Amino acid sequence: MSRVFFISSNVTIDPYPVYPLGMAVVSGAVKAAGHTVAQYDCLVDGDEIDKLRQRIEGFAPDLVSISLRNIDNVDSFCGEDAWYLARVKTLVATIREICPVPIVVGGPALTIMPEEIATYLEVDHAIIGEGEVALPQLVADLSSGREVPRMIERCAPLDGNHFSSPLFDPDLAPFYLEQSGMLNLQTKRGCPYRCSYCSYPHLEGNRFRRRDPQLVIGELKRLKQEHGVERVFFTDSVFNDPQGKYLDLCEEIIRQDVGIEWSAYFRPQGFGREELQLMKRAGLYALELGPDAGCDRTLAGLDKKLTFAEVIAVNEACLAERLAAAHFVIFGGPEEDDETLAEGLDNMDRLGASAVFAFSGIRIHPDSPLHQRAIDDGIITSETSLLKPVYYFSPRIDRGKMETTIESHFKGKKNRIFPPSEGKERLDVMKKFGFRGLMWDRLIRFPKERV
Repeated sequence: MSRVFFISSNVTIDPYPVYPLGMAVVSGAVKAAGHTVAQYDCLVDGDEIDKLRQRIEGFAPDLVSISLRNIDNVDSFCGEDAWYLARVKTLVATIREICPVPIVVGGPALTIMPEEIATYLEVDHAIIGEGEVALPQLVADLSSGREVPRMIERCAPLDGNHFSSPLFDPDLAPFYLEQSGMLNLQTKRGCPYRCSYCSYPHLEGNRFRRRDPQLVIGELKRLKQEHGVERVFFTDSVFNDPQGKYLDLCEEIIRQDVGIEWSAYFRPQGFGREELQLMKRAGLYALELGPDAGCDRTLAGLDKKLTFAEVIAVNEACLAERLAAAHFVIFGGPEEDDETLAEGLDNMDRLGASAVFAFSGIRIHPDSPLHQRAIDDGIITSETSLLKPVYYFSPRIDRGKMETTIESHFKGKKNRIFPPSEGKERLDVMKKFGFRGLMWDRLIRFPKERV
């Protein structure tokens, strides 16, 4: 059997530290295949050469596997300052100096641009897509001396009930519980929506692959028993699938009295107070909503298949149930002009006590519909490298004027965040006062209930 040393390369803590679930899932699969694994987290352990050397030499791996979650932070205000690959390239070079074993990289960031990233990082192997089958197979092939290609193509998508159970390291979990008050799980993978800018269908497939509620609940119970977890975040691309299967999970959580609070990403469409009441009984305490644009014309520009009237209806249901909701909205996308900006900001006002996080411009990823739109609009050419961040801004609006208008409109409103750095500053202040968790939910002040 082989020894595999896993490294999570992520070091970002915005808006809060998130346990490296991908590393946990794949290391669980490799361990289940009979191999010995160790997890190293650059956010928790640091990536100083001496400490990394001590851990690697002490473990004596046959293979080093690097998990790559993000290419950059998708914030146009940061640009290349928040480009993470240069740091990872240095990490790869450091590992080469420490031990002469093969290095493989995988994860969602790698899958977006596999050839370009693998070449830039100078790794031996790169796994495209899910790693639960591919990495144990790579370990077996290397140990038997078989020749293995550098680029390991996608395996067939796993059925939801065959996802590997995450292996949460008892040395790492306490850091995340202390810093953010929660760990994270998936109830499904994939996304059937075709939003023009989004990479989820490319990463996880264009249909939902759900896990049996019993598997999810078993993991929730283990988190509670083994790590004392009180809150989790479900990292599904969209928690509320249109078939309503998410409600089956909630009913089972209630029936088994799991006793864990949770939050998740939601599409603001197709549910109201009745569904929210059920989810509250199951432990829901906050929703992160993704309208992603401010009015019907810009929603259509992103191919959201969503109207702002639906966003308003979901938001009003959240407020009526006194559930904290945060809306994430991008200005400057396709079809944005002065008129849609004014309408979008009026719509932000209609969201009332809920939080709004606004962003400027959209990170362009290859092979997305937005990529072609950017070419058609003359923002990039088909030859433009997207390895470093490039953003789409509508040619119909002046970026500087737009950002000044948003900032002025949000000024003095504690639950309206723009630019993104403003949110980081507010959350940092809250951390100093001992708050943890989502923290944006504390920006919300519900109106007093009538007696």
